[in-house]
Order: sequence, then structure tokens, then C-alpha cells
Amino acid sequence: MRNFVLLLCLWGVYCCFAAGGPAPLGPEGPLQGELHKGRDVQAAAKPGVRFNLRTSEDPEHEGCDLPLGHNQPLEDCGFNMTAKTFFIIHGWTMSGIFENWLYKLVSALQTREKEANVVVVDWLPLAHQLYTDAVNNTRVVGHSIARMLNWLQEKEDFSLGNVHLIGYSLGAHVAGYTGNFVKGTVGRITAIAEVMKCEHERAVHLFVDSLMNQDKPSFAFQCTDSNRFKKGICLSCRNNRCNSIGYNAKKTRKKRNSKMYLKTRAGMPFRVYHYQMKIHVFSYKSIAEIEPTFHVTLYGTNADSQSLPLEIVEQIELNATNTFLVYTEEDLGDLLKIKLTWEGVSQSWYNLWKELRNYLSQTRKSEQELNIRRIRIKSGETQRKFALCAEDPEHTSISPGQELWFRKCLDGWRMKNETRSNVALP
Repeated sequence: MRNFVLLLCLWGVYCCFAAGGPAPLGPEGPLQGELHKGRDVQAAAKPGVRFNLRTSEDPEHEGCDLPLGHNQPLEDCGFNMTAKTFFIIHGWTMSGIFENWLYKLVSALQTREKEANVVVVDWLPLAHQLYTDAVNNTRVVGHSIARMLNWLQEKEDFSLGNVHLIGYSLGAHVAGYTGNFVKGTVGRITAIAEVMKCEHERAVHLFVDSLMNQDKPSFAFQCTDSNRFKKGICLSCRNNRCNSIGYNAKKTRKKRNSKMYLKTRAGMPFRVYHYQMKIHVFSYKSIAEIEPTFHVTLYGTNADSQSLPLEIVEQIELNATNTFLVYTEEDLGDLLKIKLTWEGVSQSWYNLWKELRNYLSQTRKSEQELNIRRIRIKSGETQRKFALCAEDPEHTSISPGQELWFRKCLDGWRMKNETRSNVALP
């Protein structure tokens, strides 16, 4: 499994990391600061913008060009006026040729939307420039696409509401310009802008994954920063704080930019299942500092997990509730029991140093004893909550090299409207 954090910016549309979904353009669309110059601006397009209707999944197939203002190619190429139309807009290029992600995206769209028109906006001559020059050309390309869409709107049965713009890298800027200049409101836009927390091309693979694995959508969760996400604090779906990413993202409106995070597998399907784990850790002994190495194994009605490490983002707080994030590749179903293991000290130089430090500070191994009576878990994907209590209420202590078992508490998860004394951990 791969540790992967996704950062999304929300402008009313998802703008980073292939976070697609229905999103309005026009007055409420992206990039409005510079683009507030009106929709009726007409600019002569520079040479080099082509619209290529992909009629085959074979990347070697040259497709079918759709020249602006020429009606016959629309008929000859088999352009379907009543179907959805996808415009794929690439970004800046150093090689001057299409990258592999584009063909994968074309294939995924053709597989998912068999009747749709998939059009590649080829602006390679304008994108294969110095980066600053390519940036300046995005406005021109946006004008060209807007002119194409305005022309298509003159055709019977063509609807701008069926158009989905997919922009990658500088293609996201092009999509924003297009939405500003076109007459009317484009149905959907996915701007896969410059990414910040993963490989540049991985954004497209996440979007392709959302097309190919519709039954396994990946969910992202709103969070203020990565440390809070790693603690498992941000797995709430209230007030649109979570959303599926990619093609199936739900339409939401945000008054401000928001950061969204998730974990993924190393390859498709990328979906994992997120769990928030709350553990109240207390000690009857005076311990100044302790760094336990905890692992958990989750047992559910559908499957069991592997041994999962509990990442300690900061220091373990004693006599307090500590929150962790764990994730699995399989849907475990309802949780039945948990095995908590405190790993013994491995003989690495780092751990030897910790042992020496503990010795010098008089923190003996016999004093490294913690007590845990209950573990509370919340599923990010289903929002279901579970409470699991120590299997033996009389033995809740754990030391290095030992394990504790927890099973579903008889009273289950206590409701929020119960009194504070009832919900307090024993």
C-alpha cells in the first residue's frame, strides 16, 4: 500500500488532482479575477489549435479533425450532436508530443461513455514553447475552444450542458478561459491544475481510475493541514466535508478554497478505506516521555486487515485520548474485534539510542506500561462508528512485546445526547 496524500483546491469546482464532477462555469467559474473581461471578446486564433475527434481507442489512429466552420466533417466523422462531448485539453509540453496519460484518458472515457464524443484539443505548437510563452498562449487557446463551442451551439440538438472540459496542467487555465468566453454555461469542468503533493501525472491516473472503477470511488476529506489528516481528525462528511474525486465528484459550492486529503493504493483501483481510531491512553506510573510502537489488526464481518502501524504524528499524550488514521485496501464491513500490539524494540541504531536515553532518564522497560480500556473507530467512507472494549476488563495493561484484544462493547457506541458522565471513558 502506498502512503499518498491528495490536496484539492475548491473554487466551486475541483481544481487540483483530478477532482472532477459537475461544476458551473460562467460568472461563478474559476479564474474570474483576470477573466472578468466579458464573454463577447473575439480574438483571432493563432495557428496551431486543432480539434481531433477520437474515433478509436488505438493511440496510433489519427482520429478525425473537426475544422471550425465546416459542417461536412461533423457528419463524416460521426459527431453525435445529442451525446455528451468531452474536450481534453493538454498542458505545457517539453517534447512536443502527446504524453501517455492522454491516450489512457481517451480510452477510459470511450469505455465509460460509449456514445460520447471525445475531442482532443491539440495546441502542441503553442504549448511546446518556453513556459512563460505557453502560459500567455492559454488565453488564445481558450478563445479557440469557445469559438468552436459557439459554432456548435448553432447546430440543432447540440447542448452546451452536455459539454465537459477536462484540462490538465496549463490546460486547466485554458478551460477557465473557455468557460469565461463561451456564450452560455458549460455543463462540467475538470481542471487538473498544477499538483502539489504527488507526481504531476498521477492526477490524471486518479481521474482515469474514477472512470474505469465506478464501483470503487475514492473519497477525499476536507482538512486544514496534513498533520491533522494523518491523525485521523478529518474524516467527517458533514456540510460537504468529504467527496468522491474524479468523474463522479458531487457538485458542491464553497465560499473559499478548501484542502482535501486522502490515502490511495499504489495502483488502480486506488481506493482505500479510511478509519479514525481514538484510543484513551493512561498510565498509573509517572512517565515523562514514551514512544510506543503500536500496530493494530482489524477483524470485520467481510474481511480482516493486515497488521497496520499506528503513525504517531506527534507525541503520545498520557491520560488523554489520542487519535490515529489507519486505512485498508479491503472493505472490512462491521468491525468485530481488534488486536493491539506493542512491538518489541528492534535492534536498530535509532532504537538502541532510545533505549540508552531511557536508561539515562531512569525510564526502565518495566515502567513502560500503559493502560487502554476502549478503542473507538469511525469509518470515513460509511461514517459508521464502533466502540470496542478490552476483552478482559481486569487486564488492560500493555508493555513492549505484548498485545491486547478488544471486542465490540456491549453498550455499543454511546449517543451524543447522553450525559457526559455516561460517555466518559471508564
